[in-house]
Amino acid sequence: MNIRTMTTAMLSLGLLASATVQADGVTISGDEPLQKKPTAWNGCELKPKAQCRGADLRHAPLHDIDLSGADFREAKMARVDLRHANLQGADLSGADLDGADLRMAFAQGARFTRATMRGAQLAFARVTTADFTSADLTAATLEMALLNKSNLQSAILRNANLQETKFGNANLSQADLEGALLKYTVFHDTLTTECRGCPPAMPLLTPGGVSPLNVEE
Repeated sequence: MNIRTMTTAMLSLGLLASATVQADGVTISGDEPLQKKPTAWNGCELKPKAQCRGADLRHAPLHDIDLSGADFREAKMARVDLRHANLQGADLSGADLDGADLRMAFAQGARFTRATMRGAQLAFARVTTADFTSADLTAATLEMALLNKSNLQSAILRNANLQETKFGNANLSQADLEGALLKYTVFHDTLTTECRGCPPAMPLLTPGGVSPLNVEE
């Protein structure tokens, strides 16, 4: 089977979204093979405002899915793939997210209270105004994540990677950051009362008294 015939067959089967083949049949250019997203997993409908409390979603491929406002309380989600997923306003209180992948996820306003997220990946995630009260983020990676205005009271972030993480106007009171990597981490106007491992509160102001930091939401 030549390249042109093979490409035509893949298009007809939906394995390629599009492709371009040169006249001599030696070059193909186009989109990556299509990957169908699951619509349900272990009885949990994967959609906005899904009702999946206590569901077993371990290792589930949920990347790029809109799960905004969903109920995942006490769900089993160890090593779940939530890359670039929309979790805005979702409730993951008490969920097991150990080793979960939330890189580049959108979780503004989400609730992670008492969730276990040991070793979870949240690099580049947007989790502003989220609630991580008493969450366990031991050894988690939050490099370049946005946590501005989030509540991390009593959260455990021991040995976490917090390089360039933004905690502007966040609440880290009674949190534990012992051993965390804090290179270029932003703690602008952050509440750090009784926080272990937090630097002294040092708001950054320009000579005019205006913060140079852009606190994103």
